[in-house]
Amino acid sequence: MEDTAFIERLSLFGLSRQEAVIYLCLLKNPELTGYEVAKLTGISRSNVYNGLAALVEHGAAYVLEGASTKYTPVSIEEFCDNRIRYLKDTEEFLLCNSPKKHHEAEGYITIEGYGHICDKIHHMLLGAAQRIYFSASRMFLEQWQEEFLELTQRRIKVVLIADELPLAFKKNSHLWEKIIFYQSDAGAEGKDIFEERERQLRLIIDSTYVLTGEVTGDGGTCLYSAQKNFVNVFKEAMRNEIELINIKKAKNS
Repeated sequence: MEDTAFIERLSLFGLSRQEAVIYLCLLKNPELTGYEVAKLTGISRSNVYNGLAALVEHGAAYVLEGASTKYTPVSIEEFCDNRIRYLKDTEEFLLCNSPKKHHEAEGYITIEGYGHICDKIHHMLLGAAQRIYFSASRMFLEQWQEEFLELTQRRIKVVLIADELPLAFKKNSHLWEKIIFYQSDAGAEGKDIFEERERQLRLIIDSTYVLTGEVTGDGGTCLYSAQKNFVNVFKEAMRNEIELINIKKAKNS
């Protein structure tokens, strides 16, 4: 495990980078004085003591009383669980006390970065009330198993278009039987076109919201919109694609 990646993810739980470095040091060495932490991390003693006090306040460390004051870490499982529970309570407060929700603007929003695109997809999928149409590569679709399962359990219509049914879906007959799947023939269009389409995604939620664009392993750019004319054009294009798939399938059968 890379320490840098571990430290970066700790920041998502409310720790500064310096606090995260100190916490990781404690996880590796369960009982340390402030002096020992400073020696191991290279952080100044004054900053170490401030960081240790902050960790105690955040619920990431405990103080061990004795001849000399030492610190021991709260386990990563307990720390994460406590922070998540706190954030859930905070979410409930914010939802109950936020300003009245306005209708979503019908403009065009650019979403950049793989993580942000995936966050938007997750929110769109779980917010669906009637149906979703999702066209992407089989590898990209595979990561949304849990969301698709929840949708089918809520009896939301799930329609997927890909070059092939994701392998994980084939192994999950309970999920597969409740999904409408159309297999595109992207592989027959040549390597360059196939690779380009592998990066593309198109998502329609409840005939109201659209997300379209390209994703790569470390990036991507998508356009999100609730603009009615754009959504209608997008729906028609996807409907035509499905019809074309059905025609080709009938000819080959």
